[in-house]
Amino acid sequence: MGLSFLRGLVASVNPCAFVLLPTYLMYFLGLAGTQPGDQRATVRRALLVSASVSAGFLAVFVAVGLVSEYVTGWIETNAVYATAAIGVAFVVLGIAMLAGYELPVSTPTVGSLGGLRAERATILAMAGYGVAYAVTSISCTLPLFSTTLFGNVRRDGWGSGLANVVAYGLGMALVVTALTVALAVANTSLLGALRASSRHVHRIAAVLVLASGLYLLYYFVVVDLNEGSSPVTDRVDSLQRRITIELQDRWQLVAVVLTVIVVAAVVFALGRRRDRSATVSSESEPDGHVL
Repeated sequence: MGLSFLRGLVASVNPCAFVLLPTYLMYFLGLAGTQPGDQRATVRRALLVSASVSAGFLAVFVAVGLVSEYVTGWIETNAVYATAAIGVAFVVLGIAMLAGYELPVSTPTVGSLGGLRAERATILAMAGYGVAYAVTSISCTLPLFSTTLFGNVRRDGWGSGLANVVAYGLGMALVVTALTVALAVANTSLLGALRASSRHVHRIAAVLVLASGLYLLYYFVVVDLNEGSSPVTDRVDSLQRRITIELQDRWQLVAVVLTVIVVAAVVFALGRRRDRSATVSSESEPDGHVL
C-alpha cells in the first residue's frame, strides 16, 4: 500500500499532464480571488474544489482500468491520442474564455437553494477538470495504476486491490488538495487584490488554459507521434523529473506534511460551522425561539 500511495503521489505530477497542475492552481486562485467570503469560506472552497478534481481523476482511472483489463487493451494502446483530444478541447476553451465565456463555477452560499445549485455546479465543473486531467495522464500512468489494482487482485483478491486503489487515490488527492489549500491561505491581501481586478484574472486564466492546450498538442506531435524531443519539452520534463525524484526519495515526509495541511484545513473549515452554531444558540431565547 505504501508503493500504491507513492504511485498516487507521482501520478499527480506525471509528465503527460504536468502542465495542467499549475493551470488548475492558477484557475482556482482566480476563482478564490473573485468570489466573496472570509478565509474559512476560501479554505472550504479549496477542499470542495480539490476533492472534486481528485474524484474525477480517480473515477476515470477505475473505469478505464476495468475496461482495459477485462474487455480490451485498445484504450491503453491508443491512450496517447487522449493528449491530443484534451489539447484541442483546452485550446477551444481558452479561446472561448478570451471571448468572454465563463466556466459554470460559482461560490456556494450556505443555506439557500441557489447556494446548493452553485455548489453542485462547482463540483461538476471541477470534477470535469479532474476527468480531463486523468484522460491526459492515461498514457503515462495507466500501466502503473493497472498494476496497483489488478496486480494486487491477482495476488491477494479484490479486497487488497481496492485497498491499494484507495491508497493510490489518497496519494494523488493529497498533493492536489494540499497545494490548493496552501494557495487559498497563502496571502489574503493577494486575494483582495485579485477581487479588485477580476477581469484581468479571468483573462490570465484563459491564456493559461490556451497555453496548456497548445503545449499538449505540441507534446503529442513531438513526443507521442515522433518519439522525439525539443528544448521546450526537455525543460518541462526536467522539472517534472526533479519533482518526481523528490517525491520518491522523501515520500514518507511528504505524506506527513501533506496530511497535516489537509487535516488542518478541514478542522479550520469546520470551525466556521461551530462558530455559526454557537452564534445561533446565543441569540436564542430560553424557550428555543430565535430573536
